[in-house]
Amino acid sequence: MLVIVVENAPPRLRGRLAAWLVEVRAGVYVGNYSARTRERIWGEVKQALGAGDAVMVWRAPTDQGYDFATLGENRRMPLDFDGLKLVCFHPAKEEA
Repeated sequence: MLVIVVENAPPRLRGRLAAWLVEVRAGVYVGNYSARTRERIWGEVKQALGAGDAVMVWRAPTDQGYDFATLGENRRMPLDFDGLKLVCFHPAKEEA
C-alpha cells in the first residue's frame, strides 16, 4: 500500500501522480507498487514539488507496520523516538 499526500503542488505534478495512483481526495493519492516503483514515483515528486510539501506512507516491516517520508516545509516533521517514527508538531511562527 502506498499513500502520497501533496499540498500546494504544481498542476503538472498532480497530473503525473493521477496517472500512476488513484486520487481519492484532492491531493491524496493511493496505489500499490513495489519498493522500486515507489522510489521512482517519490523521485518524481522531489523533482516537481517546488514550494509545496508532501508526505508518502507505505507498508513496511517495522513495529508500526508502516514507514513514511516527508518533503517541503510543514509544521509536522518526522522524529525518530527509540526506533518508532513519530510526528513532531512545531507551533506556527508569529509574525512581528
